[in-house]
Amino acid sequence: MSSFGPSAALDALHRYTLHESPTGDRRALAALADVLDADAARAGFDTARESHPSGDHLVWTLPARGVPGDPVLLLTHYDTVWPVGTLSGMPWSVEGDVVRGPGVYDTKAGIVALLAAAARVERQGAPHPEIRVLVVADEEIGSPTATGLVRAEAARARAVLGLEPPHPGGDLKTGRRGSTRVRIEVTGVEAHAALDPDAGVNAIDELVDQLVRLRALVRGRPVLLNTGTIAGGGRTNVVAGAAHVELGLRFTDPDDEDAVLAGLRSLHPVRDRARLDARLLSHRPTWRPDEAGAHLLDRIVGVAADLGQRLAGRPADGAADTNTTGALGRPTVDGLAPPGGGAHARQEWVSAAGIDARSDLLAALFTGLHTEAASRGDGA
Repeated sequence: MSSFGPSAALDALHRYTLHESPTGDRRALAALADVLDADAARAGFDTARESHPSGDHLVWTLPARGVPGDPVLLLTHYDTVWPVGTLSGMPWSVEGDVVRGPGVYDTKAGIVALLAAAARVERQGAPHPEIRVLVVADEEIGSPTATGLVRAEAARARAVLGLEPPHPGGDLKTGRRGSTRVRIEVTGVEAHAALDPDAGVNAIDELVDQLVRLRALVRGRPVLLNTGTIAGGGRTNVVAGAAHVELGLRFTDPDDEDAVLAGLRSLHPVRDRARLDARLLSHRPTWRPDEAGAHLLDRIVGVAADLGQRLAGRPADGAADTNTTGALGRPTVDGLAPPGGGAHARQEWVSAAGIDARSDLLAALFTGLHTEAASRGDGA
């Protein structure tokens, strides 16, 4: 890893891609985690893990060299949306600048660029602050077990850099919609649908009424509500005794987010003897652009310009762990993974040249953010 050049970067991405790593597959995640930890150690990081039944979160530390103070925090993940076996129909390939394979864009190429940058900085002996990296195992389902760790690390970070894919063309992300996954479960009372219907309580009918209530709650607000899955009942001659739905909600305004989530918490059964349980499966708060993030973006754009790279930034619709850090008010910019396209799609691809360019940028940020901050006197 210490001689991490263009060919070595592609070799590393190839190895990571062949280790398919779907969210929740602990065995597959553990196999890739071992490879990542070994490469991180060779790049100069101290490695540790926070263990969870669904997959370990990797915590890497590049000790400060000559720059005291709070660390720079980088956020990325090694789980993908692709099940084991996807490679058979979506194989690794390199055609010119286009690299294809499950997870190459979202976001294994980001990990490659990060490790290449760290290895270069360590090889050169350049001064830098402490670099902390969280490599999350369940980001693709909202980081239900990682969010507490993200919050704790963000609380002491001078800046947060997200290694999610950028906007098309490579621009960075300065805000994100809030994203919440909700499960509503209804328990009714089974009965014969013809002989004794009044003895039953239909869980499906109750669930439908609750969905109507929820639709009314979001109506007129800039809130996206998607019914992802719904199931219940069993036979047409039996009053349904159970039903459930999983919903996805997206927010642009924290006030709308608070109102809708409060409404969810206050849902109560319409029917006597029905029982209702509504709970959050994952929650990422709305991250709105702010002054701290704008200042960090300006600094990143300036460092990029010194490398001959032109960058800009704007908010994004998708959610990630940077929702958490941005909502906490920590200076946050995301989208620093290499450019490409097709996230979560069969045509997923990443730019080989983009990996090298992002590695150059990350190395310059590791060694340059603190010096620019000092020259401006903000100490960040």
